[in-house]
Amino acid sequence: MAGTVVVFDFDKTIIDIDSDTWVVDELGFTDLFNRLLPTMPWNKLMDRMMRELHWNGKSVYEIKQVLKSVLIHPRIVPAIKKIHSLGCDLRVVSDANLFFIETILEHLGIRDLFSEIYTNPGSIDEEGRVRISPYIDFNTSPHCCPLCPPNMCKGLIVERIQASISKEGKKKRIIYLGDGSGDFCPSLKLKETDFMMPRKHFPVWDLICENRSRVQASIHEWSDGAELEQVLLKLIVNPVSSTVDCKFPVIDAATAVHEALLPVLKIRN
Repeated sequence: MAGTVVVFDFDKTIIDIDSDTWVVDELGFTDLFNRLLPTMPWNKLMDRMMRELHWNGKSVYEIKQVLKSVLIHPRIVPAIKKIHSLGCDLRVVSDANLFFIETILEHLGIRDLFSEIYTNPGSIDEEGRVRISPYIDFNTSPHCCPLCPPNMCKGLIVERIQASISKEGKKKRIIYLGDGSGDFCPSLKLKETDFMMPRKHFPVWDLICENRSRVQASIHEWSDGAELEQVLLKLIVNPVSSTVDCKFPVIDAATAVHEALLPVLKIRN
């Protein structure tokens, strides 16, 4: 187990919603967000929304309280604690932001279980306003990856993780869990000894279904927190017998709706 690095996306993987839009919606700024959305990049938009919240009297405390009420499946936290206890190196690679992610992980009591968080910077300035900026400055140092948004290439981050593992001189496998289209690029960087865990019927799952031959890693899908826990523990505890790829079965509309409505847990403050 000490030879396993588990890399989690955050929104719709660890938590069951998009943390950015959750804050905007819960604090009543959805209409403004939707009007501004076509006019600027996502990170700039979120920084602008934090300014609007500040100007309208919304405090950092209120933002934190909203973040602490995010939806999360009840098996996610136990799964993370279990795999950490087995000696896995846990990391987050997310296009959310550091302030949101750390606020939620600290509230859940699992921040210290993650050795690294790769995400867009997020902090509180001297005026008491949340500031959000891109992971890379795409105006001066573009990553040039056509698969990823301009502010972050998760594939490059996975390559850096692989390079650090190689530098240690140890053999480690990577298990990558994600849901969005931005998680497709890192799936292409994984090796045959690694595992890719796409969330079923989410964008990354669709992209892998369409481009299966491009992914070297063994693929193991999941639909909710309970299945995530089951599949992840199996891969960690008994990886040799868990190397058969999922067949990406086609399901009917009723089943798809049922899976979309699987229960989630609202965190109590």
